[in-house]
Amino acid sequence: MTRSSDLEQIETRVVALVRDFSSIHDDETVADSCRPIEQAVASQSVTSSEGGKRLRALLTLDSFRAFASDDVRERDADAMLDLACAIEVFQTGALVHDDIIDDSDLRRGKPSAHRALAARTRSNDIGHGLGIMLGDMLATASVDIANRAATRMRHGSHVVSAFLNMHREVEIGQVLDLAVELNPLDDPESLAQASLNVFRWKTASYTTIAPLEFGMLCAGMDPSKARSLALRIGLPLGLAFQLADDLLDVVGSSRNTGKPVGGDIREGKRTVLLADAIAAADADAKRELIGIWESDERSESQVARAIELFGQTGAIERSHGRITDLWNESNAAIGQLDLPENGKQTLAEACARFVPIVAER
Repeated sequence: MTRSSDLEQIETRVVALVRDFSSIHDDETVADSCRPIEQAVASQSVTSSEGGKRLRALLTLDSFRAFASDDVRERDADAMLDLACAIEVFQTGALVHDDIIDDSDLRRGKPSAHRALAARTRSNDIGHGLGIMLGDMLATASVDIANRAATRMRHGSHVVSAFLNMHREVEIGQVLDLAVELNPLDDPESLAQASLNVFRWKTASYTTIAPLEFGMLCAGMDPSKARSLALRIGLPLGLAFQLADDLLDVVGSSRNTGKPVGGDIREGKRTVLLADAIAAADADAKRELIGIWESDERSESQVARAIELFGQTGAIERSHGRITDLWNESNAAIGQLDLPENGKQTLAEACARFVPIVAER
């Protein structure tokens, strides 16, 4: 099956699954006065679920195809599609909550869910509350979808536990992501290590580790071996992916990312890129960077200046180096797998999609 065919099936199935879960069914009752808002939330759940690169779902499918026998691949194809979609639904819920925490206006080039619901209800408070509940609804939907998919697979008994562990790790990661904002800026090495640790919990856990693990488990691999291999390949890959995403925030474009360039700087987020810049800066530039981040808010000129300093200090180049090293570690782990060459190639191509920035250099 081709990547474009996979993407088409994933997109169609995600929308169908989310619409079914979030809509009121014929045998359920909602007061007429409340129905328009319920319908607005259900509609927004679909809107928020549309689009995206679907990297996590694609990796889930390709991991399964790389490790499963021909008969298992054929028998469990439909259930695997739903499991892959469950990760995408989970991600959408996490992004809805992320946008509330970060007070973001845009997501994938469209108004973030809580902003859209605030406009629909003409109330920021209600829009904010509805956004929280929408994120919760999508998270619950993801578990329901994963559970139903797992019960249809002979080797799916461990999938639900792994899926719930993924939830737990991302939730811990969100706590750590907020905690790292309290890290002092005068200790860049500590800040870089704390930020990378957040990447492991908040991003790698569900972006690369879990999709690999699900594919292996559903192919019939022993759970402890599946977890070990998924970490060996997925952890460095997930770190590289998040570093590349942070880098695109300053060297990309709104057209490509769907978000304003310099968004992390405007929010004053403490990132590995910032830590590397502070570590390499001279005394004047270090004071300037810390002053920008310690301001109550950052102007467009300060955003531009921070990006300039990222380049002048070599932080951008350092980030490229980190990403390349991590990708090489992940790719080497794939090469060591006990798989036929076509299986290794399938997996390597799926993983490479997470770090196109390496191939572009």
